[in-house]
Amino acid sequence: MRAKIVAGNWKMNKTYGESKSLVKELKTALNGVKLNNTRVIIAPPFTNLQKVSKRTKDTVIEVAAQNMCAEESGAFTGEVSASMIKSVHVDVVILGHSERRAYFGETNESLAKKVDTALKNNLEIIFCFGEVLEDRKSGNHFEVVEEQIKKALFHLTSDDWKKIVLAYEPVWAIGTGETASPEQAQEMHAFIRELVAERYISDVAEEVSILYGGSVKPSNAQEIFSKVDVDGGLIGGAALSAADFSGIIKAI
Repeated sequence: MRAKIVAGNWKMNKTYGESKSLVKELKTALNGVKLNNTRVIIAPPFTNLQKVSKRTKDTVIEVAAQNMCAEESGAFTGEVSASMIKSVHVDVVILGHSERRAYFGETNESLAKKVDTALKNNLEIIFCFGEVLEDRKSGNHFEVVEEQIKKALFHLTSDDWKKIVLAYEPVWAIGTGETASPEQAQEMHAFIRELVAERYISDVAEEVSILYGGSVKPSNAQEIFSKVDVDGGLIGGAALSAADFSGIIKAI
């Protein structure tokens, strides 16, 4: 049975003091909540990874990094390596987020290299992809998503996929207040699962968790998560509020 996952991407938000407060509030909000095969993951900025990791130790909350360099080490000023992430007891990394693609020029090819480096260092990957509004309006959204997945992930072995979580994020629905309808989310998630099944054995497709990301909030989470191929969410703005994030967790 594939895991349900609610992951919160804090992006470039929260100082160390603010991170401490949010983690404390979140731990209180989740106290006594029965998660029933649901994983809770938060991704603070790099500066807070170590402290947040320590403060969530022995709790249900896992910690992820928001990005990493494809190189193992060297003269790459400002970058953070996979081994550095592992050294602060963090075992999950988000790769391919639409903001990394749009603002920092990450491509399917460069992400394939990051994926390989992450797996080499035994990091689990939340791999993001999705179409912009122009692609959706032109009807090319399936082709765009297919290309993003195939070029970055389809060189992997079936065994590698045990470390992959997929996160479909329609770019037009991120931080805009717009949300794909539950039916649109299900349609794309079913397409993605079938795509993986065609490349690998059906067990790989059935076991991979596929998250939805795009203006999920407590008021719409339950309807989105009720769809058979939607296994949870990659949450942005709502993850910065313990009340909202815990509400989304409870909705699943």
